[in-house]
Amino acid sequence: MNERYQVYSTYLKHTYGEKVYKLPISIPDTCPNRDGTLGTRGCVFCGSIGAGYENLPASVTIEQQIAANIAHIQPKYKANKFISYFQNFTNTYLKPAQFRQYLIAACQPSIVGIAIATRPDCINETYLDIMAEVKETYGVDILVEFGLQTVNYKTLQKINRGHTLAEYIDALMMIQKYPFRNCTHVILNLPWDTMADVIETAKVISALPTQEVKLHALYIIKNTLMAQWYHDGEITLDTVEDYVDRAVTFIEYIRPDIVFQRLIGRAPKEATEFANWGMGWWKIRDMIDAEFLRRNTWQGKKCDYLHGKAVQQFMD
Repeated sequence: MNERYQVYSTYLKHTYGEKVYKLPISIPDTCPNRDGTLGTRGCVFCGSIGAGYENLPASVTIEQQIAANIAHIQPKYKANKFISYFQNFTNTYLKPAQFRQYLIAACQPSIVGIAIATRPDCINETYLDIMAEVKETYGVDILVEFGLQTVNYKTLQKINRGHTLAEYIDALMMIQKYPFRNCTHVILNLPWDTMADVIETAKVISALPTQEVKLHALYIIKNTLMAQWYHDGEITLDTVEDYVDRAVTFIEYIRPDIVFQRLIGRAPKEATEFANWGMGWWKIRDMIDAEFLRRNTWQGKKCDYLHGKAVQQFMD
């Protein structure tokens, strides 16, 4: 079908002229929400290994991780260009000199870009300057991925993010001065968020210099506070049909040029109490695509709220 939203693989192919795949990389980092700076247990949904279920251990050098991942992916997907993805925990939560060395180590042959996953409160001009230096010196593109999850400040407090919406806005205003792309992570079905929160998250993201978005459904990771709440009946989860409704509505309200890295994530069954309603991620993606067709809708269809909506009537 014709793409009714901006698809990441299409963007990459257009930008680089061929398939490009992300290679997950682990480094020995942590998070201010784990080391005692802000807290010790992390976000209520975050497991002990963070988000890096497909990562090699951080004890393996970056060069070795890249080589091993390319050896696995290249024959299977016939790819020749790759993005080094510093995925797990908070990858700027390091001393600046150490951060620089990790980035340089990732600038290997076949690497066309580096993606850095971080928190909005763990970035400033020092780290951005280092990324700019590496980009210029080694000729790699830079993508910074921010975990936001929702703009509902009450929900951010409930999930123990340790930051508010203000830090996200600050980070996006800082990064627009640099020649990088940025991505925002959103969990569409947090138990305390309504459809109004989903729409407001899309609107806030669109009003800022956001370029990419990554959507997730909520996982219940074993041995987390969220898992305890789930078992105790303190939270309930929406149906997959509700998630599909939220995803399509979110995309209707998002700015038309924003690229979607993905519409649904994935997590291993053995690590979770609940993940994607027991369905393959591709089935949920197909349900979202089908809902776009059923509604005859598309990305940005309802993005009419920017640039002085109330005075547009006078612009004839």
